[in-house]
Amino acid sequence: MSATENSSPTPACSPDGRDPAPSLLVRAARGEQVAHPPVWFMRQAGRSLPEYRALRVGTGMLESCRTPDLVTEITLQPVRRHGVDAAIFFSDIVVPLQAAGIDIEIVAGVGPVVASPVRSAADVEAMPRLSAEQIPDITESVQRLVCELDGVPLIGFAGAPYTLASYLIEGGPSKDHARTKALMHSDPATWHRLLSTLADISATFLLTQLAAGASAVQLFDSWAGGLSEADYRAFVLPHSQDVFAAIADYDVPKIHFGVGTGELLAAMRDAGASVVGVDWRTPLDEAARRIGGTVAVQGNLDPALLFADWHVVEREVRRIVSEGRRAPGHIFNLGHGVLPDTDPEMLTRVVELVHSL
Repeated sequence: MSATENSSPTPACSPDGRDPAPSLLVRAARGEQVAHPPVWFMRQAGRSLPEYRALRVGTGMLESCRTPDLVTEITLQPVRRHGVDAAIFFSDIVVPLQAAGIDIEIVAGVGPVVASPVRSAADVEAMPRLSAEQIPDITESVQRLVCELDGVPLIGFAGAPYTLASYLIEGGPSKDHARTKALMHSDPATWHRLLSTLADISATFLLTQLAAGASAVQLFDSWAGGLSEADYRAFVLPHSQDVFAAIADYDVPKIHFGVGTGELLAAMRDAGASVVGVDWRTPLDEAARRIGGTVAVQGNLDPALLFADWHVVEREVRRIVSEGRRAPGHIFNLGHGVLPDTDPEMLTRVVELVHSL
Protein backbone atom coordinates (compact mmCIF):
# COMPACT_ATOMS: atom_id res chain seq x y z
CA MET A 1 0.00 0.00 0.00
CA SER A 2 1.37 3.41 -0.89
CA ALA A 3 1.82 6.10 1.75
CA THR A 4 -1.13 8.14 0.60
CA GLU A 5 -3.47 5.36 -0.50
CA ASN A 6 -6.57 5.08 1.66
CA SER A 7 -6.64 1.67 3.30
CA SER A 8 -10.33 1.77 4.23
CA PRO A 9 -13.11 4.33 4.57
CA THR A 10 -12.86 6.73 7.48
CA PRO A 11 -15.47 5.87 10.13
CA ALA A 12 -18.38 8.28 10.40
CA CYS A 13 -18.17 10.35 13.57
CA SER A 14 -17.81 13.93 14.72
CA PRO A 15 -15.02 15.58 12.71
CA ASP A 16 -13.88 17.57 15.73
CA GLY A 17 -12.02 15.78 18.52
CA ARG A 18 -12.24 18.81 20.81
CA ASP A 19 -15.27 17.71 22.84
CA PRO A 20 -17.44 20.39 24.52
CA ALA A 21 -16.62 18.66 27.82
CA PRO A 22 -12.81 19.03 28.01
CA SER A 23 -10.78 15.95 28.86
CA LEU A 24 -8.67 15.55 31.98
CA LEU A 25 -5.57 16.38 29.92
CA VAL A 26 -7.05 19.62 28.59
CA ARG A 27 -8.29 20.72 32.01
CA ALA A 28 -4.93 20.03 33.66
CA ALA A 29 -3.13 21.90 30.89
CA ARG A 30 -5.39 24.89 31.53
CA GLY A 31 -4.58 24.80 35.24
CA GLU A 32 -8.08 23.74 36.26
CA GLN A 33 -8.75 21.63 39.34
CA VAL A 34 -8.58 17.90 38.53
CA ALA A 35 -8.97 14.77 40.67
CA HIS A 36 -5.50 13.52 39.72
CA PRO A 37 -2.87 14.37 37.13
CA PRO A 38 -3.54 12.96 33.67
CA VAL A 39 -0.84 10.55 32.58
CA TRP A 40 0.61 9.51 29.24
CA PHE A 41 4.10 8.48 28.16
CA MET A 42 6.30 9.82 25.42
CA ARG A 43 6.98 7.03 22.91
CA GLN A 44 4.16 4.98 24.41
CA ALA A 45 3.00 4.21 20.86
CA GLY A 46 5.40 1.40 20.10
CA ARG A 47 8.84 0.79 21.55
CA SER A 48 8.11 -1.51 24.49
CA LEU A 49 4.93 -3.30 23.40
CA PRO A 50 5.22 -6.83 21.96
CA GLU A 51 2.04 -6.26 19.95
CA TYR A 52 3.71 -3.25 18.34
CA ARG A 53 6.82 -5.21 17.37
CA ALA A 54 4.68 -7.98 15.91
CA LEU A 55 2.70 -5.49 13.84
CA ARG A 56 5.82 -3.78 12.49
CA VAL A 57 7.54 -6.93 11.20
CA GLY A 58 8.60 -6.37 7.61
CA THR A 59 7.50 -2.71 7.49
CA GLY A 60 9.94 0.20 7.68
CA MET A 61 9.41 3.06 10.10
CA LEU A 62 8.53 5.74 7.57
CA GLU A 63 6.18 3.41 5.69
CA SER A 64 4.50 2.54 8.98
CA CYS A 65 4.02 6.23 9.75
CA ARG A 66 2.31 6.83 6.39
CA THR A 67 -0.08 3.85 6.50
CA PRO A 68 -3.37 4.74 8.27
CA ASP A 69 -4.19 1.14 9.28
CA LEU A 70 -0.85 0.81 11.08
CA VAL A 71 -0.85 4.32 12.53
CA THR A 72 -4.33 3.83 13.95
CA GLU A 73 -3.63 0.46 15.53
CA ILE A 74 -0.21 1.43 16.95
CA THR A 75 -1.56 4.66 18.45
CA LEU A 76 -4.43 2.79 20.10
CA GLN A 77 -2.36 -0.07 21.57
CA PRO A 78 -1.07 1.73 24.71
CA VAL A 79 -4.48 3.28 25.38
CA ARG A 80 -6.03 -0.18 25.47
CA ARG A 81 -3.21 -1.77 27.46
CA HIS A 82 -2.32 0.94 29.99
CA GLY A 83 -5.46 3.06 30.29
CA VAL A 84 -3.50 6.27 29.74
CA ASP A 85 -5.37 9.57 29.62
CA ALA A 86 -4.16 10.54 26.14
CA ALA A 87 -2.92 8.97 22.94
CA ILE A 88 0.16 10.27 21.14
CA PHE A 89 -0.04 10.20 17.35
CA PHE A 90 2.30 7.52 16.00
CA SER A 91 4.74 9.23 13.66
CA ASP A 92 8.33 10.45 13.52
CA ILE A 93 9.74 13.96 13.51
CA VAL A 94 11.23 13.47 10.03
CA VAL A 95 7.92 12.37 8.44
CA PRO A 96 7.04 15.91 7.26
CA LEU A 97 10.52 16.29 5.76
CA GLN A 98 10.14 13.06 3.82
CA ALA A 99 6.59 14.01 2.83
CA ALA A 100 7.81 17.35 1.47
CA GLY A 101 10.26 15.53 -0.80
CA ILE A 102 13.55 15.56 1.12
CA ASP A 103 15.58 12.38 0.59
CA ILE A 104 15.73 11.06 4.15
CA GLU A 105 15.43 7.57 5.59
CA ILE A 106 15.50 6.01 9.03
CA VAL A 107 18.32 3.50 9.25
CA ALA A 108 17.92 0.81 11.91
CA GLY A 109 20.40 1.29 14.71
CA VAL A 110 21.42 4.73 13.41
CA GLY A 111 18.39 6.98 13.05
CA PRO A 112 17.46 9.52 10.37
CA VAL A 113 20.01 9.77 7.56
CA VAL A 114 19.87 12.57 4.98
CA ALA A 115 21.15 11.82 1.47
CA SER A 116 22.20 15.42 0.72
CA PRO A 117 22.88 17.51 3.85
CA VAL A 118 21.82 21.16 3.83
CA ARG A 119 24.85 23.39 4.40
CA SER A 120 24.63 26.42 2.10
CA ALA A 121 22.26 29.17 1.04
CA ALA A 122 21.73 27.35 -2.26
CA ASP A 123 20.80 24.17 -0.40
CA VAL A 124 18.21 26.07 1.63
CA GLU A 125 16.70 27.74 -1.44
CA ALA A 126 16.37 24.34 -3.11
CA MET A 127 14.47 22.82 -0.21
CA PRO A 128 10.88 21.77 -0.94
CA ARG A 129 7.91 22.99 1.08
CA LEU A 130 5.05 20.98 2.58
CA SER A 131 1.35 21.36 1.91
CA ALA A 132 -1.60 19.58 3.49
CA GLU A 133 -2.41 18.08 0.09
CA GLN A 134 0.82 16.04 0.31
CA ILE A 135 -0.23 14.28 3.52
CA PRO A 136 -3.82 13.06 3.13
CA ASP A 137 -2.79 9.91 5.00
CA ILE A 138 -2.07 12.04 8.09
CA THR A 139 -5.53 13.57 7.89
CA GLU A 140 -7.12 10.14 7.50
CA SER A 141 -5.14 8.64 10.37
CA VAL A 142 -6.07 11.44 12.77
CA GLN A 143 -9.74 11.35 11.78
CA ARG A 144 -9.92 7.61 12.27
CA LEU A 145 -8.18 7.85 15.64
CA VAL A 146 -10.51 10.56 16.91
CA CYS A 147 -13.40 8.21 16.17
CA GLU A 148 -11.75 5.16 17.70
CA LEU A 149 -10.55 6.97 20.84
CA ASP A 150 -14.11 8.03 21.66
CA GLY A 151 -13.25 11.00 23.87
CA VAL A 152 -9.68 10.11 24.86
CA PRO A 153 -7.65 13.08 23.60
CA LEU A 154 -5.20 12.61 20.74
CA ILE A 155 -1.94 14.54 20.95
CA GLY A 156 -0.48 15.51 17.59
CA PHE A 157 3.18 16.31 17.30
CA ALA A 158 5.99 17.66 15.18
CA GLY A 159 9.70 18.27 15.46
CA ALA A 160 10.80 21.81 16.24
CA PRO A 161 12.78 23.74 13.60
CA TYR A 162 16.11 23.53 15.45
CA THR A 163 16.05 19.76 15.86
CA LEU A 164 14.98 19.25 12.24
CA ALA A 165 17.75 21.60 11.12
CA SER A 166 20.34 19.63 13.07
CA TYR A 167 19.45 16.43 11.23
CA LEU A 168 19.51 18.16 7.85
CA ILE A 169 22.84 19.90 8.47
CA GLU A 170 24.67 17.03 10.15
CA GLY A 171 23.26 14.46 7.72
CA GLY A 172 22.08 12.32 10.63
CA PRO A 173 22.28 12.06 14.43
CA SER A 174 25.13 13.96 16.07
CA LYS A 175 26.52 14.14 19.59
CA ASP A 176 28.03 17.62 19.39
CA HIS A 177 26.08 19.27 16.51
CA ALA A 178 29.31 20.93 15.41
CA ARG A 179 28.26 21.68 11.82
CA THR A 180 24.90 22.95 13.05
CA LYS A 181 26.42 25.44 15.48
CA ALA A 182 29.06 26.46 12.96
CA LEU A 183 26.43 27.38 10.35
CA MET A 184 24.32 29.13 12.98
CA HIS A 185 27.15 31.51 13.92
CA SER A 186 29.07 31.84 10.64
CA ASP A 187 26.10 32.42 8.32
CA PRO A 188 23.13 33.72 10.33
CA ALA A 189 21.18 34.75 7.22
CA THR A 190 21.23 31.22 5.81
CA TRP A 191 20.51 29.82 9.25
CA HIS A 192 17.40 31.92 9.76
CA ARG A 193 16.19 31.18 6.24
CA LEU A 194 16.56 27.45 6.91
CA LEU A 195 14.72 27.58 10.23
CA SER A 196 11.98 29.75 8.76
CA THR A 197 11.43 27.11 6.08
CA LEU A 198 11.36 24.35 8.68
CA ALA A 199 8.96 26.33 10.88
CA ASP A 200 6.55 26.42 7.94
CA ILE A 201 6.89 22.65 7.48
CA SER A 202 6.33 21.93 11.19
CA ALA A 203 3.35 24.30 11.34
CA THR A 204 1.75 22.68 8.30
CA PHE A 205 2.17 19.24 9.85
CA LEU A 206 0.58 20.37 13.12
CA LEU A 207 -2.23 22.29 11.43
CA THR A 208 -3.11 19.19 9.42
CA GLN A 209 -3.43 17.16 12.61
CA LEU A 210 -5.44 19.85 14.38
CA ALA A 211 -7.81 20.32 11.45
CA ALA A 212 -8.45 16.57 11.52
CA GLY A 213 -9.38 16.63 15.20
CA ALA A 214 -6.27 16.40 17.43
CA SER A 215 -7.01 17.70 20.94
CA ALA A 216 -3.48 18.87 21.78
CA VAL A 217 -0.03 19.10 20.20
CA GLN A 218 3.55 18.64 21.34
CA LEU A 219 6.49 20.32 19.67
CA PHE A 220 9.67 18.28 20.25
CA ASP A 221 12.99 20.13 20.31
CA SER A 222 15.05 17.09 21.13
CA TRP A 223 18.49 18.67 20.74
CA ALA A 224 17.86 22.20 22.04
CA GLY A 225 19.46 21.28 25.37
CA GLY A 226 22.88 21.51 23.71
CA LEU A 227 22.49 25.28 23.32
CA SER A 228 23.19 28.16 25.68
CA GLU A 229 20.18 30.28 26.58
CA ALA A 230 21.65 33.20 24.63
CA ASP A 231 22.01 31.12 21.47
CA TYR A 232 18.56 29.61 21.95
CA ARG A 233 16.92 33.01 22.25
CA ALA A 234 18.82 34.50 19.31
CA PHE A 235 18.79 31.63 16.83
CA VAL A 236 15.96 29.25 17.79
CA LEU A 237 13.24 30.93 19.83
CA PRO A 238 11.87 33.17 17.01
CA HIS A 239 11.23 30.15 14.80
CA SER A 240 9.57 28.05 17.50
CA GLN A 241 7.42 31.11 18.19
CA ASP A 242 6.42 31.11 14.53
CA VAL A 243 5.24 27.50 14.79
CA PHE A 244 3.10 28.19 17.85
CA ALA A 245 1.79 31.43 16.33
CA ALA A 246 0.68 29.52 13.23
CA ILE A 247 -1.54 27.24 15.32
CA ALA A 248 -2.74 29.90 17.77
CA ASP A 249 -6.30 29.85 16.42
CA TYR A 250 -6.73 26.38 17.90
CA ASP A 251 -7.53 26.62 21.61
CA VAL A 252 -5.75 23.42 22.56
CA PRO A 253 -2.85 22.57 24.91
CA LYS A 254 0.46 23.36 23.23
CA ILE A 255 3.24 21.34 24.84
CA HIS A 256 6.91 22.14 24.25
CA PHE A 257 9.55 19.58 25.22
CA GLY A 258 13.29 19.18 24.89
CA VAL A 259 15.98 17.03 26.51
CA GLY A 260 18.49 18.69 28.83
CA THR A 261 16.65 21.99 28.66
CA GLY A 262 16.61 22.84 32.38
CA GLU A 263 18.29 26.19 31.68
CA LEU A 264 15.92 26.94 28.78
CA LEU A 265 12.55 26.33 30.44
CA ALA A 266 11.54 29.99 30.65
CA ALA A 267 12.64 30.56 27.06
CA MET A 268 10.63 27.55 25.89
CA ARG A 269 7.61 29.01 27.66
CA ASP A 270 8.26 32.25 25.80
CA ALA A 271 8.05 30.36 22.51
CA GLY A 272 4.30 30.15 23.08
CA ALA A 273 3.83 26.90 24.97
CA SER A 274 0.90 26.48 27.34
CA VAL A 275 2.61 23.42 28.85
CA VAL A 276 6.39 23.03 29.25
CA GLY A 277 7.76 19.50 29.25
CA VAL A 278 10.53 18.86 31.77
CA ASP A 279 13.07 16.06 31.56
CA TRP A 280 14.12 14.06 34.63
CA ARG A 281 17.08 16.30 35.51
CA THR A 282 15.04 19.19 36.94
CA PRO A 283 12.52 18.66 39.77
CA LEU A 284 9.06 19.89 38.80
CA ASP A 285 8.80 22.35 41.68
CA GLU A 286 12.09 23.94 40.57
CA ALA A 287 10.93 23.87 36.96
CA ALA A 288 7.73 25.68 37.98
CA ARG A 289 9.83 28.31 39.75
CA ARG A 290 12.04 28.85 36.69
CA ILE A 291 9.04 29.09 34.41
CA GLY A 292 7.43 31.62 36.74
CA GLY A 293 4.35 29.66 37.71
CA THR A 294 2.51 30.84 34.61
CA VAL A 295 1.95 27.62 32.66
CA ALA A 296 1.46 23.92 33.38
CA VAL A 297 4.33 21.44 33.43
CA GLN A 298 4.67 17.91 32.07
CA GLY A 299 6.94 15.17 33.34
CA ASN A 300 9.18 13.81 34.58
CA LEU A 301 10.00 10.28 35.79
CA ASP A 302 13.40 9.06 34.62
CA PRO A 303 12.62 6.32 32.04
CA ALA A 304 15.52 4.24 33.38
CA LEU A 305 13.84 3.96 36.79
CA LEU A 306 11.12 1.79 35.25
CA PHE A 307 13.74 -0.99 35.40
CA ALA A 308 13.99 -0.64 39.21
CA ASP A 309 11.94 -2.45 41.84
CA TRP A 310 8.36 -1.28 42.29
CA HIS A 311 8.99 0.37 45.67
CA VAL A 312 11.52 2.67 43.96
CA VAL A 313 9.14 3.51 41.14
CA GLU A 314 6.26 4.14 43.55
CA ARG A 315 8.39 6.45 45.70
CA GLU A 316 9.49 8.48 42.68
CA VAL A 317 5.99 8.72 41.19
CA ARG A 318 4.62 10.02 44.49
CA ARG A 319 7.45 12.56 44.73
CA ILE A 320 6.86 13.83 41.19
CA VAL A 321 3.11 14.18 41.70
CA SER A 322 3.78 16.11 44.90
CA GLU A 323 6.29 18.42 43.21
CA GLY A 324 3.94 18.93 40.27
CA ARG A 325 1.39 20.52 42.59
CA ARG A 326 3.64 23.59 42.70
CA ALA A 327 2.75 24.38 39.09
CA PRO A 328 -0.62 25.70 37.85
CA GLY A 329 -1.22 22.30 36.25
CA HIS A 330 0.62 19.00 35.92
CA ILE A 331 0.53 16.27 33.28
CA PHE A 332 2.39 13.18 34.50
CA ASN A 333 4.85 11.74 32.00
CA LEU A 334 8.36 10.42 31.72
CA GLY A 335 11.34 12.74 31.46
CA HIS A 336 11.93 11.34 27.96
CA GLY A 337 10.62 8.43 25.90
CA VAL A 338 9.84 4.89 26.98
CA LEU A 339 12.97 2.73 26.62
CA PRO A 340 12.55 -0.27 24.28
CA ASP A 341 13.10 -2.99 26.90
CA THR A 342 10.71 -1.52 29.47
CA ASP A 343 8.29 -4.02 31.01
CA PRO A 344 4.83 -2.88 29.83
CA GLU A 345 3.35 -4.04 33.14
CA MET A 346 5.42 -1.40 34.93
CA LEU A 347 3.86 1.33 32.79
CA THR A 348 0.38 0.03 33.57
CA ARG A 349 1.14 0.07 37.30
CA VAL A 350 2.40 3.67 37.07
CA VAL A 351 -0.87 4.73 35.40
CA GLU A 352 -2.89 3.01 38.11
CA LEU A 353 -0.82 4.66 40.85
CA VAL A 354 -1.12 8.17 39.38
CA HIS A 355 -4.87 7.69 39.00
CA SER A 356 -5.09 6.67 42.67
CA LEU A 357 -3.37 9.89 43.75
